[in-house]
Amino acid sequence: MTSSENPQQRSNIPCLSLAIAPLRAAGHFAVHVIKAPYPAGYVLNDCTWSEALTRIWYGWQELFSTRVLPHVPHVSQVNTSPPEPMLEIESSASASAQPIGVSGRLMQNLGICLWQWLFDGPIQASLNHSQGIAAGQTKPLRLRLEVRDPDLIALPWEIMQDGPGKQAISLSQQLLFSRTTSDVQALAPLRTDHKLKILVVLGQDVDPSKAVASTATLKLEQEATALSNLLKTFGSVGTGMGEFCQVETLVQPSPKDLIEHLENQDFENQPYNVLFYAGHGVPAPDGGVLFLQPGMTLNGTELAQVLTRCKVKLAVFNACWGAQPDHYGSFEDSEERSSEAIPRSSLAEVLIHHGVPAVLGMREPVTDEEALSFIQAFAKALAERLPIDQAVAVARQHLLTLYKFNHPAWTLPVLYMHPQFDGELLKPVEGTLTQLPGVITQIGQRTTGASLRSLHEPKVWQIRSGMMRIGRDKVENDLVLQDDQGGISRRHAEIFCRHLQRSGKAETTYFIKDFSSYGTWLLGTEGWQKIHRQEVPLVSGTQLKFGSFENEVLEFVIHTKSE
Repeated sequence: MTSSENPQQRSNIPCLSLAIAPLRAAGHFAVHVIKAPYPAGYVLNDCTWSEALTRIWYGWQELFSTRVLPHVPHVSQVNTSPPEPMLEIESSASASAQPIGVSGRLMQNLGICLWQWLFDGPIQASLNHSQGIAAGQTKPLRLRLEVRDPDLIALPWEIMQDGPGKQAISLSQQLLFSRTTSDVQALAPLRTDHKLKILVVLGQDVDPSKAVASTATLKLEQEATALSNLLKTFGSVGTGMGEFCQVETLVQPSPKDLIEHLENQDFENQPYNVLFYAGHGVPAPDGGVLFLQPGMTLNGTELAQVLTRCKVKLAVFNACWGAQPDHYGSFEDSEERSSEAIPRSSLAEVLIHHGVPAVLGMREPVTDEEALSFIQAFAKALAERLPIDQAVAVARQHLLTLYKFNHPAWTLPVLYMHPQFDGELLKPVEGTLTQLPGVITQIGQRTTGASLRSLHEPKVWQIRSGMMRIGRDKVENDLVLQDDQGGISRRHAEIFCRHLQRSGKAETTYFIKDFSSYGTWLLGTEGWQKIHRQEVPLVSGTQLKFGSFENEVLEFVIHTKSE
């Protein structure tokens, strides 16, 4: 992307953005569409927050929250007592020794109630129409939610689901969910990045007043080594990226050290595009406070200046309350939870406001085991060049699989994205897609590298820059295949090369990775074998069929300079 391009012009995924704004009457809100993929989609709906919603929210907190969360003050005057129906359910569940069923029902019930409240009347119609437009383009729909009432930010909007048995909104890869805010600085032109460059910062991992200095540093160094190895490893396993990930760690740096590392452009001449912070943090009016080392902190506003100056695209925080606002009064010890949230005070909102493209924070504290599981899946999805919001959905699915639906782990990550950001962290290996007529040559022409050739016609499709995307879609693929016999997917497969070190020598090996619905056929020593959602190495002379077994046979060939 050139410096004159607008980031919005790069995004071709349809987007529907909603905003929740409080009205003057207590408990009344306006939900309106602030961006839609079609002109008539800009609709408005007035709705009322009910006592029933407050009760189920209280019940959800009692079962899933590790801390007392704020109430919804607009309706709290109605009844601030504990949610009696939920207490009755828990009591009966204890008697039957089946608490998992109760927690699962509560997770589902709140998710359904939040969906029904938000997607009511014309808002649901706008969503349906937008999803239809996206499906017609064979693309996902990007859905962004802006919560303008700070007291509603604590709600787990990520668990919304459209009825029993339906997928939660933040788990879907067809409805890419994130939060946003329109109170932002304009997004600066972004670099074109082909590698992940991650700066891992480990601050104090406990409350500074309770930290044990003699053991804390050693523990953090061990964690930094483990996390660095984890991030370095995923990039070369099953992603087609080779060594496309660089990681550097800082353990309890001073603010000066952190800033110098972010501004240092000599890290193999590649600036950082991801900041990962793990450590203690607390809410504060200017974006929270991160505890870097004893006696040294950094607030969100200060951090935002260097992140935007260095054009870091994604900031990830495994810190308490990174996605929660500060409050004018303490509600930790208040049975009535009478404090008032401070608008635009969460770390995520402050960073987005100053122009950081994407921020991932936690709604509540997350355990080390849960965090590492999430990071591993998230980093692998980013390495596969998925948009950030889709990568978060993949990692969230991973957490749900490990810890189950009724466990809060998968609900904790909260993704904020700048309204002008299209979610692209890494560019494809090839900056622009090559159209099919431009890569056809006659057999006998001298060439290097590798290619696919037809066994029926004198045509060769060269694999340029070590990557070829194959499928039905004319825009997304380098080799566009006709679907005469059926079975060819829009994004069917990729052929790519890796440069591997074996016995001290560099070797180039080609692989094919299938993404399709019906698979790809390879001719081997035991006849035709089908691979499906797999990655396998290719040798020169391998014959392939994409989709139906009746489709045309293509041959993979590795060339030498003399050919």
